[in-house]
Amino acid sequence: MPEGDALPEHPELLIEKEPFYLATGDEVDLFMAAYDARLPVMLKGPTGCGKTRFVEYMAFRLGRPLITVACHEDLFASDLIGRYLLKADETVWVDGPLTRAVRIGAFCYLDEIVEARKDTTVVIHPLTDNRRTLPVDKKGESLSAHPDFFLVISYNPGYQSVLKDLKQSTRQRFVSIDFDYPDADQEADIVAHEGEVDLETAARLVSLARKIRGIREQGLTEGASTRLLIYAAQMIRRGIDPAAACRTAVCLPLTDDLRLLETLQELIDDLF
Repeated sequence: MPEGDALPEHPELLIEKEPFYLATGDEVDLFMAAYDARLPVMLKGPTGCGKTRFVEYMAFRLGRPLITVACHEDLFASDLIGRYLLKADETVWVDGPLTRAVRIGAFCYLDEIVEARKDTTVVIHPLTDNRRTLPVDKKGESLSAHPDFFLVISYNPGYQSVLKDLKQSTRQRFVSIDFDYPDADQEADIVAHEGEVDLETAARLVSLARKIRGIREQGLTEGASTRLLIYAAQMIRRGIDPAAACRTAVCLPLTDDLRLLETLQELIDDLF
């Protein structure tokens, strides 16, 4: 059961069933300490390593509503804060997801914040220091955050570049928790559970992923994620040949380069 007190007036934002999550280090204790102090948290790690699942697990464990925003380059401040809309011949204000979270004391999770416009991420700054306020300029208001409001962002250091990186003025407003892929045994347990396959099949998928992660220097931007292994397992569970499932769910999403695909196919052939 969740450790926090649920908000019955917002049941649609509560996670009813406990998400499956295996801790790989001290991330749960670090998050709990940060939440207790209301320190905003930045989760750093590669794509598909469990950052979003971890946030869902912690929201469930603490019994808090969760509002998730998938950040992208066309995300404007008004998309987070809100805007006036015309409804039934009158203009009404509609809160954005960040404003709603601030009002009701929810977790607000900004997924892959590095994808958002830099002028958009600035709006979270007053919420990440002792002020804990959100200026709503269009209404001439400054909202004080609900005592239980908690801000979490995720960030993939593998995407760092001149054009896509977090400003130091943003980074230094968060405590950071590092994520990486689990060790082989844990990752196999996760793939077996989430993909509903036997442990031997899961272990082979994990072995494939580890070999792929070892050849990133040959041109792959990212290694094979745990998420892709689960996709492959789910296809195998439904009767797809393991080699075909790996090619479809793991290799083709990673690259379009024919030379690299040949190399990945050889790895698949060795294991399946």
